[in-house]
Amino acid sequence: MNSSAAPSSASDSESTASRRRFILLLVFVAAVSPMGINVYLPSMPGMAHDLGVDYATIQLTLSVYLAAVALGQLVIGPLSDRFGRRPILLVGLVLYMLGALWCALADSIVWLNVGRVIQAVGGCAGLTLSRTIVRDLYDTRQAASMIGYVTMGMSVAPMLAPAFGGLLQEWYGWRASFVFLVLFALPVTIWAWARLRETNPYLHDAAVHGATTPQAPAASGLMRQYGELLLSPSFWGYALTAAFSSGVFFSFVAGAAYVVIELLGRSPLEYGLYFGAVTIGYVVGNFLSGRYAAKFGPHRMILVGSTCNVLAVIVLVLAFGVTWQHPLTLFVPMGFVALSNGLVLPSAIAGVVSVMPRVAGAASGLAGSLQIGFAALVAPLVGWLLNTTAWPLLIVMLASSLAAWTTYRLTR
Repeated sequence: MNSSAAPSSASDSESTASRRRFILLLVFVAAVSPMGINVYLPSMPGMAHDLGVDYATIQLTLSVYLAAVALGQLVIGPLSDRFGRRPILLVGLVLYMLGALWCALADSIVWLNVGRVIQAVGGCAGLTLSRTIVRDLYDTRQAASMIGYVTMGMSVAPMLAPAFGGLLQEWYGWRASFVFLVLFALPVTIWAWARLRETNPYLHDAAVHGATTPQAPAASGLMRQYGELLLSPSFWGYALTAAFSSGVFFSFVAGAAYVVIELLGRSPLEYGLYFGAVTIGYVVGNFLSGRYAAKFGPHRMILVGSTCNVLAVIVLVLAFGVTWQHPLTLFVPMGFVALSNGLVLPSAIAGVVSVMPRVAGAASGLAGSLQIGFAALVAPLVGWLLNTTAWPLLIVMLASSLAAWTTYRLTR
């Protein structure tokens, strides 16, 4: 990177203020896509009524978003390896705003889902490239720590989003949430355009050796890169652990609003306020990753986090399924699930992009696709199974947490 607004290396002479500005920029870039998930969650029952569809159908707007994020990362990661992080990120942010505006104007579930696809493909650029940019600048242990700090800061916006989305739903209706997403992404896009410079070191290498732009590999070269990643046990160990751990969270996201609002009779605003416990747990977990990942290493952080994840889900199942059915019996254990994910995901992601640094963008995109793709599978499953009881949600969460723990133990 060739700007004073971001560090060009992880050297000791790096300015603390410059590093903080750089991390803060990545925080907002990475927060754009999760905001597209969390801010409209309290509006889902109201959207179903307004558009004349059932809850399972409106829940597909979440699944469509996740599926588009999964597929989009397969393209965005390799494109950033070929053409640079900066141009791909800026194009993605513009697409995100256009998609959110489309959703705000949609008058049917079909057009709403079209807008969600556009929004998701653009927003996933921030998810993929924020962690790839970190790996451009830091080694594996430092990258795990930096990703932890980025994710910790990024979680503040989604933490506030459900409560704010609940207010927008009660005051203005569900379309206001998508207008808000446009207004949120616009200054982030301007900031990235003004301050973010290229970080891909191999792009710079191409320029040093006489090429003004990198030579774009043929399709066979792209397939070869993915083939090398797919044959790496280390890649699968990190990627599947991240995917299954994320599946626990997205199972909860897919079903919790229905359980709290429809089954327990609580308001959208109350759901949004309770959801803050989840993001607080995630913030704490990522803070611990930022503080200790460089010291203890990614393997130990993943093992501790995945073990805590299983234990927290078991407590949730026992508390809600057997005894007292109250929002707190969902959200308090889920706060510890989120804390566990905060320990697992930064180290797993840092491991993914460190397996083959030259194709870090492709690795980030492929692992992100697996991560979000699994979430896109479990989310509609939960929405389809939920009816008069929360047990389908609890069972899917438990299965995902056990899969994350087992995958890491088998592939380490």
